[in-house]
Amino acid sequence: MRQLSLVVVLLVSVSGCTLTQRRDTERVIAGALISDEQEFQLGLQVHEQLKKENTRFLENPAVEIYVESLARKLLVSANKERPMEWKWFVIDDPATVNAFATPGGRIYVYTGLLLAAENEAEVIGVLGHEMGHVVGRHSARQLVGAYGLQTVINMALGQDAADVAKITAGLAGKTAQLAYGRDNEHEADVYGARYASAAGYDPRGLATFFEKLKAKYGDSGPVLAFFSTHPSTSERINNVTAQIASENLTGKELGIDSLKQVQAALGKK
Repeated sequence: MRQLSLVVVLLVSVSGCTLTQRRDTERVIAGALISDEQEFQLGLQVHEQLKKENTRFLENPAVEIYVESLARKLLVSANKERPMEWKWFVIDDPATVNAFATPGGRIYVYTGLLLAAENEAEVIGVLGHEMGHVVGRHSARQLVGAYGLQTVINMALGQDAADVAKITAGLAGKTAQLAYGRDNEHEADVYGARYASAAGYDPRGLATFFEKLKAKYGDSGPVLAFFSTHPSTSERINNVTAQIASENLTGKELGIDSLKQVQAALGKK
């Protein structure tokens, strides 16, 4: 009852708030509904379902360590806002230029994204974006909205395998079960640029990666597709560029040579 009362009070307080205040309030509401432990368990259930569906995880320690090393450069920033037990996985699928995050701090990167990126700054920007979804509790908020609180709790406990399977199918791009809204996507893009800058990388990497996706897929093609119906790619490029300017985000590191070594290990000529 106290939990419900807190949510009602917070919902009432949202009216009249600024965008930043509303986002902060929504995160508190999501945290009141779904605990960190429940999110962790839900992410674990999704991971087990991915394995059941024979998702091909990369078996190349050098590449796996490389991705983890990049992600760890973002942890100082991400953990200031939401300490998590982060985990990273690489999916062996050169044809898929994608990444996604699941509740509980699990980040998945396709080898196709590593092969398509021009430099580490682009990869860092995407990783920061996905970590931003976790920090913002976007997936928990969307899951509760789509399935209801009790169903999400049951999924976390492993009691609703069918619904977990539906979510996992969406992660794999087979169907669109849920969708992040424009506000969630913009917020995650902001996190990506901020985290990249704090790690010393060029924050424009996220925007240049979007430009590549626009050239490949057009202005509304599939991109970073976990729970997503993204705003247009052009809109996102403009938003990231404007955010970098407004916050005076800096960073020069590109990491071209080290990424090329990884791409060579993945067979890129």
